[in-house]
Amino acid sequence: MSELKAQLRADMTSAMKAKDKLRLSTLRMLLAAIQNAEVSGTQARELSDTDVVAVLQKEAKKRNESATVYEQNGRGELAANERAEEAIIEEYLPTQLTEAELAEVADTAIAQVAEELGERPGMRQMGQVMKAATALANGRADGSRLSAAVKSRL
Repeated sequence: MSELKAQLRADMTSAMKAKDKLRLSTLRMLLAAIQNAEVSGTQARELSDTDVVAVLQKEAKKRNESATVYEQNGRGELAANERAEEAIIEEYLPTQLTEAELAEVADTAIAQVAEELGERPGMRQMGQVMKAATALANGRADGSRLSAAVKSRL
């Protein structure tokens, strides 16, 4: 079992003992999402910490999008609940890159692609640069933020 999944289970147990309903329901939802990811596909497998982080990022993004929709429709109490769940999920995610670190990752990725191609990449090679930048960011930056940083550098 991955360390992160074990941490989630241990925290779920402590949330049960503390009778923290929001944390308990959020952690149960996360563990269910991880289990669904493990059994999806043709063969069941154990997720690594990197895979678990990807599942957690996906769940945090869902909460953020739901809260935005609730806020637009004047449902503040539901939006607040989604934001609270998102905050709990983010406790388990790696710290996000700052704008300066994001720019550095984009520059490094562009340099790597330029070395492979023998020339500075343009917008046509954005996919190659994004692939390198995503690997460098290693789950510490949202894809849209990373894309914006790469676009501004190209």
